[in-house]
Amino acid sequence: MMILEILVSASLFILIWIIQILHYPSFLFVDKTQFQSFELFHTKRITFIVAPLMILELIIGILNFHVITTGIIVLIWLSTFFIQIPCHDKLKLGYDQQIIEKLIRTNWIRTILWTAKLIFILVQFQW
Repeated sequence: MMILEILVSASLFILIWIIQILHYPSFLFVDKTQFQSFELFHTKRITFIVAPLMILELIIGILNFHVITTGIIVLIWLSTFFIQIPCHDKLKLGYDQQIIEKLIRTNWIRTILWTAKLIFILVQFQW
């Protein structure tokens, strides 16, 4: 189970850093007339990748219950559902530079949390 936890955590770590450094900032360069279509495309495709990983991470977190990792998972879900998803919901209405910048800025919460979680798990692993 520990290897699966490391693989899922590493996958989310890699994915969130790509999103944080490359993908979300690229939203600022999407043609405003195409932005709604772009946002719909993004949310459908990224959900297909992220949702199964996050659900698997949650299941592993519940089964392996550890106060630190489970707490981090809860904070990630809270950030996702109360900050990032509402930003995406607003962006579905069209290009909004302030919302995109908020999305980029607040996504650091998840980036830092997923990074900390992976580091914690790797430190705990009995190599």
